[in-house]
Amino acid sequence: MKRQDVEVVSKTTVFKGYFQVDRYQLRHREFEGGWTKPMQRELFERGHAVAVLLFDPDRDALVLIEQFRIGAYVGLSRPWFGPEDSPWLIEIVAGIIEDGEGLEEVARREAREESGCEIQEMFEMTKFFVTPGASTESLIVYCGRVDSSRADGVHGLEDEGENIRVRVVPCDEAFRWLDEGRITNATCLIALQWLRIHHAEVKARWA
Repeated sequence: MKRQDVEVVSKTTVFKGYFQVDRYQLRHREFEGGWTKPMQRELFERGHAVAVLLFDPDRDALVLIEQFRIGAYVGLSRPWFGPEDSPWLIEIVAGIIEDGEGLEEVARREAREESGCEIQEMFEMTKFFVTPGASTESLIVYCGRVDSSRADGVHGLEDEGENIRVRVVPCDEAFRWLDEGRITNATCLIALQWLRIHHAEVKARWA
């Protein structure tokens, strides 16, 4: 199936603020042949983002960040979470792509703003849709080489309400956090799992 196997009957913007919500009437081809009946879907237009896992191969350490997330705060009211779960999440650096920005430019900007680190070189690890049942948002994830020796403190843009703590974590410890379920941010989880699989290869690349 390709994009041309979808027919958009109508599209209406039902909310437009910092984010946008559009309502679609559409139909698409079926696996058995033919077309579905027209259906209605609301879609959250959040924008698209770049994330970067900051890796120091000389120290075999990662520069991770920790910050408060309103979605986690509200979501933690569900009964499958416990009092030990926190709305301050362990994450990797990430930011929305602004008009006219290149992907690597976003990665470098966000690394400086959120961690104080300068990326020496980088490569693309993977890309994925975040919640494609309800949002267009996609994420391009890079691995960026940094010097973690000076990574410390609290960062972020005050006018955006950011209060971001930097954490330098040995790779072995970060991988253990994965196994313990301590990483609950999906982008961070995906990036760390990718690095765990390719750890030796990346270290050799930047030896």
